[in-house]
Parts: sequence; structure tokens; C-alpha cells
Amino acid sequence: MIKLIAFDLDNVLIDGEAIDEMAKLAGVETEISQLTRKAMEGDLDFETSLRERINLLKGSSVDEIKKVVEEIPLMNGTEETIQELKNRGYKLATITGNFEIVANRLKELNFDYIYCNVLHEEEGVLTGEVSGPLMVEGAKANILQEIMDTEKLSSEECAAVGDGANDVSMIQKAGLGVAFNAKPVVKEVADIVVENKDLRELLTIFDKEKTDKTGEDEASKKSESPQIDRDAGKSFMELLDEKKDLEKKLKGFTEERDKLNEEARSFKQLRDDLNASIKENLEKALNYRNQRDEINQEVKKYKKLRDESNQELKKMEWASGRRDIVKIQDEIKKLDKTIETKVLDIRKENELVKKVTDLQKKLQTMKEDEQTKKEALELKELSESYHTKVVELSDQAQETHEQMLKYFQKIDEIRAKADEAHNNFISTREKASQKHEEVKAVLKEIRGKNKGLDKVKAKERYKEDRISEKKNIEEKERAEEIYRKFREGKKLTTDELLLLQKHKIV
Repeated sequence: MIKLIAFDLDNVLIDGEAIDEMAKLAGVETEISQLTRKAMEGDLDFETSLRERINLLKGSSVDEIKKVVEEIPLMNGTEETIQELKNRGYKLATITGNFEIVANRLKELNFDYIYCNVLHEEEGVLTGEVSGPLMVEGAKANILQEIMDTEKLSSEECAAVGDGANDVSMIQKAGLGVAFNAKPVVKEVADIVVENKDLRELLTIFDKEKTDKTGEDEASKKSESPQIDRDAGKSFMELLDEKKDLEKKLKGFTEERDKLNEEARSFKQLRDDLNASIKENLEKALNYRNQRDEINQEVKKYKKLRDESNQELKKMEWASGRRDIVKIQDEIKKLDKTIETKVLDIRKENELVKKVTDLQKKLQTMKEDEQTKKEALELKELSESYHTKVVELSDQAQETHEQMLKYFQKIDEIRAKADEAHNNFISTREKASQKHEEVKAVLKEIRGKNKGLDKVKAKERYKEDRISEKKNIEEKERAEEIYRKFREGKKLTTDELLLLQKHKIV
């Protein structure tokens, strides 16, 4: 049964990251925000991140910072949730790497324990220094253990609520870990994940009334690892050996997962390289296509010029009398061929010969206009030059078209390889994800073993406390007997005198 709940502060009890708001005053918002993000995602150790961020705030006005942090709103439902949890009888603690200047706001909410760091100041400004019990990685787990010892509680009787990487140790230490509006690194180790940014979601998890009726909190039922039940009755060394076996298994799974992730990255890189090559070749293909289209436009232009010239040439030939001359010449050729190739009677042959003679006489009288003939010749030469240009440009267009097709064919080949690399990337990433789920399952088992070990240690501590208490009672009774005899006149030994002093009887 949960009796104590430990909360982080930023993005859990208050809706924001206090140090990021402070950064705005010093004009270092971007630098501090990046350091905060790296710390919360586990990419930078907390102490280094914290000291670097506070150093950036050096010289900031304390009064102005107080004003800024007071304006940060509480998380939705904070006041209602904390009051209700207190009414249900829970002990409440906040364990935050944030600072006293911010955490003091929680005093009015009646938290039982508030642990935080302290910003150093001189003459109303920050010195850039910070100190406190939560400066190092894992400190939150140590503070939670300290509270547990004070309250004489076991891990199974404690819950922790957090959102960032520096909350992981606290969440792993507690019997029930809740990831609230959290980073992935926290969700991986938490028992319950709350995505909605409303603290009232916790009231259904920590339902004291159900606990009183059933003897076990419903949320704890869901989150309680079956491993802990199976570990009941096992010795500390048995649990430790099993944990070591699980850690070996975890190492193997982790190596397999990392290898698969590396392969997936290689396939992704290959795919991206191939896609880049596709893009490069596509640009070349499109350039060739544009060149071809431009050349074809030139071809079209010269074809038009050639055709226009030929049309004009025909007109000039008709106008110069050339047409009639050509017509008579063609007729003479036709008659000559008939005379030469066909068998004709004398009369018919003479008629044809006479006709040819008459046509030749007529042809001799016909003259072509020389000026028009000259212009027609020039126009013909121009038409031929246009045609030559059409042929030349058409060849260029064909060459360019073939180059374009070459690159498009190459693109098809590269795309097939890129698709294969992409499919391999997806397949390998899925295998890596499956292996990661196995890693998470083993991590959960290890958490179960850790909780089992904590439980055994708690029992041993309780047993030692009972033995010590019993011994203390027996010593006190003996001291009281010695004191009674002393009052009756008996002389005391040094050990007997020390025993009386120990129990403050004399």
C-alpha cells in the first residue's frame, strides 16, 4: 500500500521549466534551453548541465527572478490534487534539482518534505554558483531513501512522479513509478505513464478509498511486477544471482539491439545516398530534356523558315514563266520516251515527231525572267541552308534525347536499389524495435529484482531494528536494576556506570 508520494517540480507541479524562465532575464534563453533539454533527455549529466546553466545566470537580479518564478503557473489540478492526496492520508514530498527560490511556493500546499538546491547571491544578484543535496546524478534516489528511513517505509510503500532523466533514479527506487508528461527515457522505466497535463489524473491512481477496502491500491495492482510475487521468500543472494543473470541477458539483448540499430543506420545512409544520387541524376536528365526541348524549338523555327522559303520559291517560279517551260519540257520528255519505247505505225510516229518539233520550237521562243530566276535561286539556297540547319539541330536533339533517356534509365536502376535499401532499413528497424522491447522486458525484470532486494534489505533492517530495540530494552532494564542496587549501597564497576550514563539514569 502506497503511503508516500515524491514529486518532481518542473513540468509536474508547475507548468514550465523555471530555469528557462530565468534565462529570459539574462538573455541566454537559447543556451539554457538547450542545456536543459540535453539534461532532461539524458544526453548530459545533471550536475554539469546545472552548473553551466547557473553560471549563465550570473549577475541576474534576485528580485526580478522571484517575480518571474512567481508568475509560472501551477500545473493544471495541482492545488486540488495535493489537497485531496493529503486528505486521503498520503505523505507528500517534492524532490527537485530546482532551487529554494522556486520550491518555497510549495510550502503553502503543505508538503511534508521539500528538498531542493540553493542559488548563491550577493548584494541582490546571483553569483553564478549553486549548491545543495541534489547536484549529482542519482541524488533523488538517495533523498527518497532518506525520507523512507525517516518514515520507516519500504520501497513498495513509496511512489515517485517525474518527467525528466534526473527523475529516473527516484522512479526506479520507488515501488510505483509514474511518468507524468515525460521524456521517453522516463517512460521506459516507469510503471504508469500519464500523457495528459492534468495532475488530477493521479487521483485515480492513488485512490486511498479503494486501498482501504481491498487492502491494495488498484494502480499498484496494475503496476506491481509479477516478478516480485515470484521472488517472495528468496534470499538476498538468490535475488542478487538472478539479477546478475538478467544483467548478462540484458547485455546480450542490448548488443543485438545496438547492432541492429547500426545496421538500420547503414541501410538508411545507403538509402539517403542513393536518393541523393537519384536527385543528382534527375537534375542532369531534366537539364538534357530542357536542352532537347530548346533545340526542338529551334528545329521548329528553322522548319518554318524553310517551308516559308519553299512556298515563296514556288510562287516565284510560276511568276517567272518557269512553270510553263517545265511543263513543255516534261511533255517533250514524255513524247520522246513514247517514240523510243513503243512500236508505232509510220503515220502515228510522224505525228508524234512533229508534235515534239513544234514543242521544241515553242520552247525556244519562251524565256524565263532572269531577275526572278536569280531571286528564286537565292531563295532556294536560303531554303537549303534552313534545311541543313533543321537536320543538324534534329541530330543534336536526338543526341540530347538519348542522353536524357540514359539518365532516366540510370535513375530507375538507382531507385530499385534505394527501394531495396529502404525496405532493409524498415525491416532492420522493426527487428531493432522488437529487440528493444525485449531489452525493456529484461529491464523491468531487473527492476523487479531490485525491488525484491530492497524488500529483503528492508526486512533485514526492520529485523535489526527490532533486535536493537529489544537489546536496548534489556539494557535499560538491567541499568535500572543496577541503579536500584546502587541506591541500596552496591558499588558500581566502570562498565555499570557507563551503562547508567548511556540510558541517562545518572
